Amino acid sequence: MIRFGVLGSGKGSNFRALAEAFQTGVLDAQPVIVLSDVEHAGILDLARTFEIPCHFVAPGPYRTKMSPEAEIEIVRLLRDAQVDFVVLAGYMRVIKEPLLNAFPGRILNIHPSLLPAFRGLEAWRQAVEAGVSEAGCTVHLVDAGVDTGTILGQSRIPVLPDDTAESLHARIQVAEHELYPRIVREFADHLQAGE
Repeated sequence: MIRFGVLGSGKGSNFRALAEAFQTGVLDAQPVIVLSDVEHAGILDLARTFEIPCHFVAPGPYRTKMSPEAEIEIVRLLRDAQVDFVVLAGYMRVIKEPLLNAFPGRILNIHPSLLPAFRGLEAWRQAVEAGVSEAGCTVHLVDAGVDTGTILGQSRIPVLPDDTAESLHARIQVAEHELYPRIVREFADHLQAGE
């Protein structure tokens, strides 16, 4: 069976959607390790609930990326877990060369906007402030840029006249929890088929 690792920094709601999809047979790829740059992140508690091995990896001195040593440790843990690909689930660090080189074209991320619009942090707030009529989420491959990799799938939702950043974010998250397991399943199926 195809195996994947998960990197996350927060509560882990997208990880939960993936783990539940695996448990119910919707996703024929197994999450086998969860890593976080935040010592007491909710995603680590969720991993324990699902009985998936998990580790905190100290990020080092930088705010937006891991230290090279930390990324090397992440690569080691992922390789030891024999993962076929990597899924980012609310991971708030920019991925750099050690990880990109270890899993080229095999790191997926979900971003809360219709890329290429609204890259970076708090995309839902950017959407509300820009006054757009439509928002959503995007699953993409991770490259050396910020939210610039090949798009694998998107889900669109309307921005309502009375939407706040918070209400739009909540609706985007619902869409994410449907989209991410579906795209991860398709990606795993392609790997399984050797495409």
